[in-house]
Amino acid sequence: MDELKYQPVPYDVEGDISKDLQNEEFRREYEALEPKYAFINELLSARRGSGMTQEAVALKIGTTKSAISRLESGSKHSPSITTLRKYAEAVGCELEIKLTPKKQKKTAD
Repeated sequence: MDELKYQPVPYDVEGDISKDLQNEEFRREYEALEPKYAFINELLSARRGSGMTQEAVALKIGTTKSAISRLESGSKHSPSITTLRKYAEAVGCELEIKLTPKKQKKTAD
């Protein structure tokens, strides 16, 4: 029975990403995803900070847990500003949308 014991395989995510970022094409694609994952992180942090579950948020704004799950997963569906406002209100936050100038690419001298 010992051979069936759970034995996790060590995996260094940050180390692998660090290596992959040396590839120019990978780095461009990785950086292009940054805003999407920053947005998802904002949603998750706000909900966790409120102490609410996905189900609790869903009940509060009149939707389903699966809809909240899709919103927080960054699925292909783009949420409306109304939905984002309801979500923000449910988790005790205010929705703030802002545009920031793009970062200038560094050029090698």
